[in-house]
Amino acid sequence: MSTARFIKCVTVGDGAVGKTCMLISYTSNTFPTDYVPTVFDNFSANVVVDGSTVNLGLWDTAGQEDYNRLRPLSYRGADVFLLAFSLISKASYENISKKWIPELRHYAPTVPIVLVGTKLDLRDDKQYLINHPGATPISSAQARRGTEEDDWGSHLHRMQLQNSTECEGCV
Repeated sequence: MSTARFIKCVTVGDGAVGKTCMLISYTSNTFPTDYVPTVFDNFSANVVVDGSTVNLGLWDTAGQEDYNRLRPLSYRGADVFLLAFSLISKASYENISKKWIPELRHYAPTVPIVLVGTKLDLRDDKQYLINHPGATPISSAQARRGTEEDDWGSHLHRMQLQNSTECEGCV
């Protein structure tokens, strides 16, 4: 049996877009209901792709401005970035090009970026939108950037196997 391949995946994006929730849901099949801001956290998931075991090291980072100087410390050795934005926050969508891509390209110019839209379940939730008047849903057309593949763990592994710094669905 071969040794599992390791992929370091660093998740970035504005605060409260659902990065931690996405990682917890992926690694434990549970959906957290309470929001607790993250400073830094690590998760791990083993996935089997094309018969090979892959260990995904999932690094969760803080999106708040208070951590702008600390966050880049987690970028070293990254194989891929997951850049998350909320489908109900126009500001988080606009920060993709204003903040996140420039930051990632500055610190890790060749590392692939996979764009992930979160909170799809709330985009058409009328009651949520009534209760949160600041929420600005992003349309399907606006959000249709990034991979169409459902299992992003497998997608990351296939991308890594190709030793590609560019991939379909990456920024």
